[in-house]
Amino acid sequence: MFNKKDTLPYLASIGYSIIFGLSFLFSKMALEVASPFKLISFRFLLAFLTMSVLILFKVIKVNYKGKKLKELLILSLLQPVVYFIFETYGIKYSSSSYAGVLIALIPVLVSIIGIYFLNEVPSKSQWFFILLSVSGVIYIVLNDNNSGSSNTLLGTVCLLIAIVAGSIYNILSRKSSTNFSSMEITYFMMGTAAIVFNIIALVLDIINGNMGDFFKPLSNSNFIISLLFLGILSSIVAFFLANYALSKLPASRSTVFGNLSTVISIFTGVFFLNENFYFYHVIGSLMILSGIIGTNYFNAKPKENLEIKESNNYATNQG
Repeated sequence: MFNKKDTLPYLASIGYSIIFGLSFLFSKMALEVASPFKLISFRFLLAFLTMSVLILFKVIKVNYKGKKLKELLILSLLQPVVYFIFETYGIKYSSSSYAGVLIALIPVLVSIIGIYFLNEVPSKSQWFFILLSVSGVIYIVLNDNNSGSSNTLLGTVCLLIAIVAGSIYNILSRKSSTNFSSMEITYFMMGTAAIVFNIIALVLDIINGNMGDFFKPLSNSNFIISLLFLGILSSIVAFFLANYALSKLPASRSTVFGNLSTVISIFTGVFFLNENFYFYHVIGSLMILSGIIGTNYFNAKPKENLEIKESNNYATNQG
């Protein structure tokens, strides 16, 4: 039987995975109205302002006094800044389902990086499943190219850069949870992203002579709906749940729930955006999901598990 303490991190992982899976659909819809940087700038500005209001009225609490913010700055530059720049362009130059499948590589890469940062050395079985998952992605990419799909090399490269940034973020968030609460990490991320992306969006509008149209996307109802989902649910709620899960679970175990995002992104792309769905998507997706599950099913050695347990206890005491 799981008690509440045991269950909450897993429920948080399922929650953020569902929201992130749906975000591909809403991002695709919003990009029909606004440029990538305009969408991201509005998204994180809304998230930052919403959290600021909640902090002002003491609905949520943050306290950075006496804490070193350098690690949060690095974490925030990786995710959301680097990650969302390349993920947004990756979605723009590829299909929603294809982007979701590629993003499934993050749990695998987290497991690899965890060898050095979390002292988790994969067994032979784990390496097999890692290679199985990577092979599934390669299989889909090759077949997509042969089927004449809309996916491009530029879109693939952008998504791969996003994957690397997202993977390192998962490791850093896990480490930062010993010094900062999940809410403090999330708020700092939203603030950093709001500043960076709005500066970029303003500069681009000035260069292109479109300053007068800066707020034009807000007149479109579909954009408003997408913005509310992306700014509140997919930014504040999902990132809080992700940071919370990472503070309680090993990074590789938490990110395995990313496979749920993959499944949701594929089906939303097919049913709501009328994107093509081929049999090789089924085969490749099964290979990826089997690889991710298998990689995390065979856990690290007892020594590493003990270190993780001690880290979890420390994080809980800090919270």
